[in-house]
Amino acid sequence: GFSCDKCDFETNLCKALHEFNLQPGWVRRNGQSGIGPPYSDHNGNKSAYFLSLSSKMQSSSATLRTNVFLPTDEEPVCQITFHYWVSQMSGTLMVGLQKHSEDTVTNIWQVSGEQQSQWKAHTITINSTEKYEV
Repeated sequence: GFSCDKCDFETNLCKALHEFNLQPGWVRRNGQSGIGPPYSDHNGNKSAYFLSLSSKMQSSSATLRTNVFLPTDEEPVCQITFHYWVSQMSGTLMVGLQKHSEDTVTNIWQVSGEQQSQWKAHTITINSTEKYEV
């Protein structure tokens, strides 16, 4: 079967994300960093690490790209669950899908910072028989 990795940022970037795909603006930090909320991760752990957009990035965007997913014909469906925090100040979090036969990234989900600041979880389901990145 297709094994899914739990992905956290305790040691560095997790296996799903390329080091070199961490664009300027992303900061690996925890709730004790003194930068501001969130003050813990989604489990309430103040010392656990997460990725956060620098406040200097308010007017621009920054991307995180996953490694290439290699689906099989027997297992074309992948579910990815992620935890996110969108403050009222910040803009929009978008999830895009790029299949290797396509030049463009297709936006498959997004959320904006209108609701109150809290951790939420979202699961996306991807059905693809070809290689793709998220």
